[in-house]
Amino acid sequence: MIPNFFHKKPIPEKLPAEMEKIVQELKQVSGQNECLEKVFQVITARYRGFRFRTYTRIHEAFHSDLERLWSKKGFMHCHVMNYLLRVFLVKSGWFVDEDIELKYSLVWYISPHQYLQIRMKDGRRVKVDPWNAYYGKKLGDWAHGFH
Repeated sequence: MIPNFFHKKPIPEKLPAEMEKIVQELKQVSGQNECLEKVFQVITARYRGFRFRTYTRIHEAFHSDLERLWSKKGFMHCHVMNYLLRVFLVKSGWFVDEDIELKYSLVWYISPHQYLQIRMKDGRRVKVDPWNAYYGKKLGDWAHGFH
């Protein structure tokens, strides 16, 4: 089974120095909305999804070492991007892991896809799908149905 796809990987105690620096910046933002927007920007500026690389680089779906993941740039599987996003949100102090729910859809007729649903303090639930940002999805959008 692919790690982190159907179950949440625990949030690590220690982060790579560059990630810790971003966490410290997140602690200084004005609230959950700004934190979520900033984390979405950090992840989507560094990583992106590629439909066909999901299959041609399936071996990378099994990577879960935080140091190894953060040192990488470019293509990343959806569940791995979501793991990094969860780490930032929880470590920021603006969210607890229970605020973050793993969600799934079937895209391109055959491909299981993971995105997140974030519970905000004001009661809203925001869908987050950084993997699909390259394909035009914004914060609040997600790949659903048969795309």
